[in-house]
Amino acid sequence: MTVLDERAVTRLSPASFTRLLDAGCGTGRRIRGIPRAARVPGAAVGIDLVPEMLAQGQDLRGGLAAGDLLRLPLTAEAFDLVWCRLAVGHVAGLSRFYGELARVLTPTGTLLVTDVHPEAAGAGHRRTFRTRDGALHEVIHHVHTIAAHHAAAGHHGLVVEEAIELGVGEEIRRFYEEAGDLARYERDLGRPMLLALRLRPIIGAR
Repeated sequence: MTVLDERAVTRLSPASFTRLLDAGCGTGRRIRGIPRAARVPGAAVGIDLVPEMLAQGQDLRGGLAAGDLLRLPLTAEAFDLVWCRLAVGHVAGLSRFYGELARVLTPTGTLLVTDVHPEAAGAGHRRTFRTRDGALHEVIHHVHTIAAHHAAAGHHGLVVEEAIELGVGEEIRRFYEEAGDLARYERDLGRPMLLALRLRPIIGAR
């Protein structure tokens, strides 16, 4: 899923930004990959609710902070680029989610949201991770339809400028192979796996 997420964000991202928020940043690994974040203190900020994840990003020199997606500890209109990548599934309802992201976005900013595609979730794909001891854990995932994203975003003055749906293809075949499940790869081939949305504030909505 990460491979598809990177492809989508590369395609949808604006050419430049002044301040970036990665909402649901995890360890901050995506911020590390942004040259601007290394050159300009405060150019990129990450927020996450899990202290253990944030602890792994201590090298980012204060660029990470603890916070809830539904109660961001940030001032209004502070960022011209906001990411929420593969984190919206942790949220049961979309209204407060989009309300908070709209609040911290500048009037001319860009919001990028990626999510497990509802069709993939409906086909039984789960969000899992392995701990160092090899134990497999499943993460609770709330399925949000494409229509629900549009409706909730629109309620808070945001419009979907572009939506892309990326599916199973050769670039992620190796993950099925590593899991020893190439039969499922064949079944999933072409199935939408990732939903990615680029949104912007509606002019005059604020």
